[in-house]
Amino acid sequence: MGNVAPNSWTGDGPGVILVAVDGSTTSVRAAAWAGGLARRQGSRLLCIYVAARSALAGLALTVGTEMNLESELDQVAADLGEELRASAESYHVPMEYVVRAGDPVTEIVRIADEVKVDAVVVGASTQAGHRLVGSVAVRLVRMGRWPVTVVP
Repeated sequence: MGNVAPNSWTGDGPGVILVAVDGSTTSVRAAAWAGGLARRQGSRLLCIYVAARSALAGLALTVGTEMNLESELDQVAADLGEELRASAESYHVPMEYVVRAGDPVTEIVRIADEVKVDAVVVGASTQAGHRLVGSVAVRLVRMGRWPVTVVP
């Protein structure tokens, strides 16, 4: 995706709400919650999908396996983008959809800073290991740079 326009909102509520989506149940709920907030506040919705490649993906033994992984991630991103656009259009919410690759926190922070978002919305992690390492939501909250809403 191309450049996303910086936030120039001068209204009362959040001008741009960033929501991170990955297709999980909690991220779908987060997108719905952020969309409702954007509709009620007259805000712009910025959805980001970060294709996070696991360490094991880098150990793929054949090029064919890597290419299958890439095309599967691309398809997930495309399908998710279509669903988000349809929902945003039905609720008359202006929305942009950005796809990035890399570490989810790094990419969320990067786009949030580029656009100067007013709020970040993420779904709660359902992975047990995140209690030790820290989930995306916890890492974003600890940064304290924007209001972060974690949707269960």
